[in-house]
Amino acid sequence: MPNFLSKILSFGADKDLKAYQRIVEKINALEPTMQAMSDEELQSQTDKFKARYAEGESLDDLLPEAFATVREASVRTIGQRHFDVQLIGGIALHKGTIAEMKTGEGKTLVSTLAGYLNALSGEGVHIVTVNDYLAKRDSEWMGTIYKFLGITVGLLQNGMRLSLKKPAYEADITYGTNSEFGFDYLRDNMVTRPEMRVQRGHHYAIVDEVDSILIDEARTPLIISGAGTKSAGTYKDFAKAVRGLIPDVDFEMDEAKHTIATTEIGLEKVERALNIDDIYNDESGQLVNHLQQALKAEYMFHRDQQYVVIDGEVKIVDEFTGRIMEGRRYSEGLHQAIEAKENVQVREENQTLATITLQNYFLMYDKLSGMTGTAMTEDAEFREVYHVPVQVIPPNRPVKREDLDDLVYRTIDAKFEAVVKDVEERHQNGQPVLVGTVSIDNSERISRILSKRGIKHNVLNAKFHEREAQIIAQAGRKGAVTIATNMAGRGTDILLGGNPDVMAEDILRNQGIEPAEATQEQKETAHKEAKEICAAEREAVTDAGGLCVIGTERHESRRIDNQLRGRSGRQGDPGQTQFYLSLEDDLMRRFGGDRMDGVAAMMQRYELPDDMPIKARIVTKLVEGAQRKVEEVNFAMRKNVLDYDDVMNKQRQVIYAERNKILDGKDLMGLIETVTASTTQRVCEEFCYGDADEWDLEGLEKWLSELTGKTDLPEFSEDTKFEQLEGDVTAFVQKTFDEKTQKLGEEVMRELAAQVMLRVIDTRWMAYLQEMDYLKTGIGLRGFGQRDPLVEYKTEAYEAFTLLVNTMYEDFLRTILRLELVNRPRQNTETEAFQNAQYSGGEETDGDQKAFKQGKSMLKNAAAIGKSPQGTGASQSSVSTYRKSDDPNPYVNVGRNDPCPCGSGKKFKNCHGRNR
Repeated sequence: MPNFLSKILSFGADKDLKAYQRIVEKINALEPTMQAMSDEELQSQTDKFKARYAEGESLDDLLPEAFATVREASVRTIGQRHFDVQLIGGIALHKGTIAEMKTGEGKTLVSTLAGYLNALSGEGVHIVTVNDYLAKRDSEWMGTIYKFLGITVGLLQNGMRLSLKKPAYEADITYGTNSEFGFDYLRDNMVTRPEMRVQRGHHYAIVDEVDSILIDEARTPLIISGAGTKSAGTYKDFAKAVRGLIPDVDFEMDEAKHTIATTEIGLEKVERALNIDDIYNDESGQLVNHLQQALKAEYMFHRDQQYVVIDGEVKIVDEFTGRIMEGRRYSEGLHQAIEAKENVQVREENQTLATITLQNYFLMYDKLSGMTGTAMTEDAEFREVYHVPVQVIPPNRPVKREDLDDLVYRTIDAKFEAVVKDVEERHQNGQPVLVGTVSIDNSERISRILSKRGIKHNVLNAKFHEREAQIIAQAGRKGAVTIATNMAGRGTDILLGGNPDVMAEDILRNQGIEPAEATQEQKETAHKEAKEICAAEREAVTDAGGLCVIGTERHESRRIDNQLRGRSGRQGDPGQTQFYLSLEDDLMRRFGGDRMDGVAAMMQRYELPDDMPIKARIVTKLVEGAQRKVEEVNFAMRKNVLDYDDVMNKQRQVIYAERNKILDGKDLMGLIETVTASTTQRVCEEFCYGDADEWDLEGLEKWLSELTGKTDLPEFSEDTKFEQLEGDVTAFVQKTFDEKTQKLGEEVMRELAAQVMLRVIDTRWMAYLQEMDYLKTGIGLRGFGQRDPLVEYKTEAYEAFTLLVNTMYEDFLRTILRLELVNRPRQNTETEAFQNAQYSGGEETDGDQKAFKQGKSMLKNAAAIGKSPQGTGASQSSVSTYRKSDDPNPYVNVGRNDPCPCGSGKKFKNCHGRNR
């Protein structure tokens, strides 16, 4: 159905291409004019374009001249001239579509066209890449063109200091990874001072390898987290309890849908092992979550497939690139469950501080576009989720690659033996071979066999990106053998005969000369030698048939297979692709169904030897059918993540909008009367509902005392009318606030009010996120009661958010009315250190938990805290409180039994808190 829908929606694509071609003709007609300009004249075009845009011309009006300017600037700076098809790709990007361009067509260069044009508006362009290495490389490489034309370029890198991020976002073009952009958005909505925000809006984004980022990575939301509950022992207990359960007896698992659950028999076993009467009787839902994550860790997540263990630490392997995802952790306790399973140190569970899905982050952009070699298979999802169509861009030269029929073996062992035999023969003939695998485990298995046969080769799986680029660049040399766990987003082309630029650097190093320290003459000599070697090898490789890509297994997604295939046949080069499959492959076993079982029975019936493959169209169709099933399941999973996040997205926007208003100077003092009246009205209605003899006046008095910190309360009686009672309560709270304002001064009170409100918002929002995490974990069980889990989730999320909003100002009043200022010399370094520490963190970030805990410790001694008797106020937040910069002793309430901040070593009550 999705493919049929894509075809219908794509009927106008040819019409768009013809329109784009007419624009290209205009650009080409301007080329002689641009070539005749001096460098200064060409550079001055940028200011002219900006002036024309300011006077009312649209970017579409400026496009032909702007693209012609970029093309000429590219020739003069990096020596590359945009092909006509690259101009078409640039137009497609500017129009807000996804440009599907085959590997080797120069997508990186294409982005400069749309990037430059849209930068003219001055609102900023974000160019999103899949890793820090590519962001850095592209910002420097393409940045040469931009800077020549007077366009500023910024770069985001993981771990970059706050002081460097703001200038990066202020630049006309900003390069960075999807996670860095997303996390910066979340961090911006956690700051306590307006100048700490780094982003300046979401105008236009160009997403490189858009399918990897917006499809593959979209299953995992971005999460910033901090220290949470201590439950390492519980994870270990559950890991032991689920070990040794029997499939289909103690638990039922659906690998296709990624679900697992105990049977009644299995649940009893687990409860006996844990000495727990009823796991599902836990009101918090935490024990149920522990059980679910322990089951997943033990039976669905496998070492050297989904994760590796290095130096006693569990690290996630990106299933789409084969790289280790440093600093990333599975959420909802799954990572801790895997650590317990592997018997390594269990890092404590974290609490979600802020979260957003990649889908909802990128939907914030006014205009979104992307580039990739493989997107058409996901066209329906791009349209439905992101409202962005896919435009196929024709190649610069016709594709000559030969895609051979799949070879299917009965067993995995026979398949790998055939793969190695094929590699050996091609290697002896001088043909370069790229072997693609779907897991690190398979990569290492093939590597071991090749090593035994004495075949020199390189393995790409979770290596450093810089080393990666060098290996890929030389993967097209004569007789080269390269094994790679997925080839998506590698950012480097495989050139037949090798890459002379990379080879020249190797030649210099072999001579004991670092490339950066070589003289111009040494560089030219090495480059000349490299070009001669590469030219000779290119001829030999072409005669041998070009690059051969061998797939050792079909990936769950056809798109990933196409990415691997696309590495061969670059720019009209010859090439071949061949996939080797077995009936024991995960994809065939899990999704092949009865018809695949029939194929296996047929092979056994005719007693086909293990080393004899079959080439049957029916098997190929079965494989493609299995892949479609997986794609549908994965789409459903991503849609499910988005559906649940959509519930919170509007709530998140409300919370963040309120935070930003406060940061931007919203005067809360003018709202105090309204806030007080609405709070007291709600509480009075709770305590004094119905007839007067049913009123809980004692409860109301206790609440009022806790709110204000006072004991001299107004007297209430059952004879008092409700309106009078409500008025007296409101007046008392307002009077308490006025007295506090008079004592501290209106200016101090205004600034404190803003910071306390920020802190209350953050505390309540974090608690709400945690509540929603637990709700989401168990909401699926509602389906057994014939209730739609998503509808139930929406209903409960709405009720919880309503409660959050209704009680937020109550917490604000409680905190600010009980907060007291005391004297303490200010320590800027600690405050600044904490401001940095509080934004680092956990689950899906590469932050530092230690920094977060240190920041929390600093807060304990240095921050303004109003103790909340009910435990719901700002005292539980980890967000620092405002310090007035011109106050020599801005120093706030410290707990009586806390160490005195003066450093004496005494408790506060026995030192500077003696007289309180």
